[in-house]
Amino acid sequence: MTDQPSLPILAAVAAALVVTACAQAPDRRSGETDPAQTVREAKPKERAEPLPKQELTGQILYQALLAEIAGQRGNIGLSASAYLDLARSTRDPRVARRAAEIALHGRNLEMALQASRLWVELDPESSQARQMMAGLLVSANRLDELQPHVAQLLAQEGENLSDGLLRLNRLFARHPDKKAVLAIVDQLTLPYIGLAEAHFARAQAALNAAEWQRGVAEADKALALRPDWDVAVMLKAQLQRMDSPETATETLRAFLVRHPQAREVRLQYARSLVGARKFPQARAEFQRLLGDFPGNVDVIYAVAVLSMQLSDWGAAEENFKKLLGNDFAEMDTVRLYLGQIAEERKRYEEALRWYGEVAPGEQHLAAQLRIAQLLARQGKLEEGRRHLRDAREAGNDDRIQLLLAEGQLLRDAGQAKAAFELLDASLATQPEQPDLLYESALLAEKLGRRDVLENNLRKLIRIKPDHAHAYNALGYSLAERNERLAEAEQLIVKALQLSPDDPFIIDSMGWVLYRKGDNAGALSHLQRAFSIRPDPEIAAHLGEVLWAAGRRDEAKKTWQEAAKANPGNEVLAEVIKRFSP
Repeated sequence: MTDQPSLPILAAVAAALVVTACAQAPDRRSGETDPAQTVREAKPKERAEPLPKQELTGQILYQALLAEIAGQRGNIGLSASAYLDLARSTRDPRVARRAAEIALHGRNLEMALQASRLWVELDPESSQARQMMAGLLVSANRLDELQPHVAQLLAQEGENLSDGLLRLNRLFARHPDKKAVLAIVDQLTLPYIGLAEAHFARAQAALNAAEWQRGVAEADKALALRPDWDVAVMLKAQLQRMDSPETATETLRAFLVRHPQAREVRLQYARSLVGARKFPQARAEFQRLLGDFPGNVDVIYAVAVLSMQLSDWGAAEENFKKLLGNDFAEMDTVRLYLGQIAEERKRYEEALRWYGEVAPGEQHLAAQLRIAQLLARQGKLEEGRRHLRDAREAGNDDRIQLLLAEGQLLRDAGQAKAAFELLDASLATQPEQPDLLYESALLAEKLGRRDVLENNLRKLIRIKPDHAHAYNALGYSLAERNERLAEAEQLIVKALQLSPDDPFIIDSMGWVLYRKGDNAGALSHLQRAFSIRPDPEIAAHLGEVLWAAGRRDEAKKTWQEAAKANPGNEVLAEVIKRFSP
């Protein structure tokens, strides 16, 4: 038998009876499920249990031995059933507890409920009994029976009531009906409405029930009672973020004005600034946190990443290197970033060294691709290709991605035909590989092989009918050639249904509408696509539609700003040249 809570046989018998010797309670082994932990983690107060006067009879001894030996032999069901029968006949709460624990260990929730009900009946003041009862009722989705038990537990908390209220929502963590949970938390906290923790518990329940405004109102009541409570203001900001990230950020900022030493609030504020893409302000906050947490690797990492985002390569490199001597979990990510920084600073040999130190794992593929790309940019195209081939031949799980990367090296070097032939040769042995079908289709279009483009994409759609980009690529290709526009629109509509927020698919919809003469609809889609991602090719389309709508100054400004941010983009350069006077 494995992991079964057990007692020596004589100790089990003694635990079941009131005799002159002291009874021994069963030990709980680590790893055993305990529903009580979902309600309360505090150690129960010492008290005398209400024990019956019971003589040791042959029948009682037999049942106790039967239950214990059955448990020792792995027959958990018989053990729990025998202990439950014994508890009913002896009316001993310790035996009821034993029955409940063994039934729970055997995953017999109904028998565990019967035993825990008996335990509560025999010892109504036992917080442990009510804890187990509450956990089992939640598991059984019996909220209607739960409330009086939890109410009694809260009433027994005494000076620990505040902690009990803060733990209240843990009990319902797995219950699926969060609105029902909110209602029961409202009822349970009603007697304690003068405590900030009661409102905090309600706000937590409202968050889980997606009742954002209700949650904010409860968090405000908690803060009215405890104005300097940092945990409450962070919960309020979390609730506000669901409707308005800007409001949440302002809530945290205002609290920090009054409480500048609230470190956890400052950390959440800094993260909210990152979410709002306010990178300079976010870095300033993280740098301030570095003064408070000089050795905190997460803060150092945040400052390094933000410095990199701001192209402050010196600060980024300095902070990433601080992490090398610390116990930081994402060390390969640090090495990858240090390689990119070395690339930006044109220290190419150093960059290759950093990439080469990335161990097999999550970042390994990215490092191999960076090595190959860097070699190609240095004029060592064949060496870069060889590096990728060696990685494939080493039994790498990312063979397809490495093959596609080699094709991209050739494409970037202006060798689209060689790239197509590389992928087409692999398709001969893997004719239904989705990534190869998609990428070879795009290369086929670049070479004017429209038949291959359409055949490959239609085959891909048959294989993967949820491949949004296959529909989009085929629809966009037709729109770009100004052919079969009704079919093109249908394909792009399908792509949008599968991926409604993809900026490139939204761009395609704008483009096909422009081809059909619907400038207003085209402009709406293209502006939305550009707001999601200011890609140079989206800018090219947006500018062209603006020009056609007579808004030429806006078109020029859109193109100029995109060209400044993306120098050398061929599509954008061609459009600007075509519309230049």
